[in-house]
Amino acid sequence: MPVRRRLFALLLAAALSATLLTSPAQATGRPRVDVVGLGVAEARALLESRRVTSVELVREYLRRIDAYENAYAGQPGVNALITVNRRALGDAARLDAERRAGRTRGPLHGVPIVVKDNFDTADLPTTSGSLALADLRPRDDATQIRRLRDAGAIILAKANLHEFAMNITTISSLGGQTRNPYDQRRHPGGSSGGTAAAVAASFATAGMGTDTCGSIRIPAAHNNLVGLRPTLGLSSRDGVAPLAGTQDTAGPIAGSVRDVALLLDATVGYDREDPVTAASTGRIPRSYLGALNEKSLRGKRIGVFSDYFGSTPSEQRTTGLVRAAIADMTAAGAHAVELGPQPEIMTAAAGANRVRDEFERDLDAYLADANGKPRELARLEPPYREITLADIATSGQVTPSVLTTLRNWVGSPALPNPAYEEKLRQRGILQAGLTGLMAEHDLDALVYPTISEPPTMIGTSQSYLNCRLAGYSGFPALSVPAGFTADGLPVGVELLGPPFSEPDLLGMAYAYEQRTAHRTPPASTPPLG
Repeated sequence: MPVRRRLFALLLAAALSATLLTSPAQATGRPRVDVVGLGVAEARALLESRRVTSVELVREYLRRIDAYENAYAGQPGVNALITVNRRALGDAARLDAERRAGRTRGPLHGVPIVVKDNFDTADLPTTSGSLALADLRPRDDATQIRRLRDAGAIILAKANLHEFAMNITTISSLGGQTRNPYDQRRHPGGSSGGTAAAVAASFATAGMGTDTCGSIRIPAAHNNLVGLRPTLGLSSRDGVAPLAGTQDTAGPIAGSVRDVALLLDATVGYDREDPVTAASTGRIPRSYLGALNEKSLRGKRIGVFSDYFGSTPSEQRTTGLVRAAIADMTAAGAHAVELGPQPEIMTAAAGANRVRDEFERDLDAYLADANGKPRELARLEPPYREITLADIATSGQVTPSVLTTLRNWVGSPALPNPAYEEKLRQRGILQAGLTGLMAEHDLDALVYPTISEPPTMIGTSQSYLNCRLAGYSGFPALSVPAGFTADGLPVGVELLGPPFSEPDLLGMAYAYEQRTAHRTPPASTPPLG
């Protein structure tokens, strides 16, 4: 923590010091823009109309980070970020100059976002939240980061994550414990919890996360946001630190369905560096914005996956809100189909997790391609010139709960092997079961709670079995806010569809979102004066 805190303080101080120069707002006499709840679409409109500059936006986000990231006014602080990009103001100034000259790079020109710190960024370390990898420098940007920059996005900061993306409470040896802005005593979900907490606290317009089994959708639900796990093969994973290659996806977390669609437009598509994306060829619309229609729920058939509705007192709070969400969907024209127990699908989902099998193989391959490798770390275990999972485990520079797992996973059995092949077989059964269930009932989507409980207190655990249907099948799923419990905790409702049904999912979620308007910024990080 001390190393991380010093790094963060130095970078933030450098970025803030740049704002002491005369700003466009000061030069024009314009008041500061209020960025609380400001999304990608709204920021884009402000920039296009010249009512705000990118420099002004970046400066306001830096002010909020300075105010709310660390302890303040009796609050422990959100602690969502690992590294603030000290070049962000310079990037913003260049993008402003390009706009004044009549050039825009794309639909995100000058829009500040945050990204989870397992996306490679050539100009910033990519640490996976681990002290062991604090100095790791990628060779280049991840494909999705490059595409975001090509569209004009500003990478404002790298966000904390549950170390190596291994759980849902977002604690890491480098970043510490991220807290939920809706109640800073509670965890923000994970593993993309830093991204979600940063977006919820209005540290940026939106963010990018990864999802192996719920790591986008759970933090979206816990932070009153929209989060999409795309179809496996829709978006590249090149340059994203892996957890399991046959399950990993990367996608957007934002305050609205429209913002998710905008980020999706900028990032999807074939990438030769990730061969699985060949499946997306011919299956991507001109723009996902075209799917957004307030009438999109009319005539849709949604299957209520009752196995994922909990009945404990804590779970009932979520169940009640998601049942109310389904009622809102039916009021908007959808037909809800009660599916009843699905034991075959549940059994297949329980047996299809490949993380334990693939993690060491995939992480070692990712690290072998990294630049700026800490030599002292590589020398801990053979082969001595490359960093491996064995080196990281031996270093001990990992948060304790994750360190135990890493040490247990060193020397994983070579692939393929009979146990792994059985998990792949169960994946096939799960995919066939979901496809058959939807065909049998003529369904457009399944619906269920994103996670069975509201966010729990820091230091406690939480079940996240609801992530399995999408996570282990590779099917797309979208979490959208379903409202708040009586004590103000956010809950999410999830829609799952067949492969490459993102336009339908976005359309249905948009119609529901427009009808219900559950998005409300957290009270613990209010507007600054």
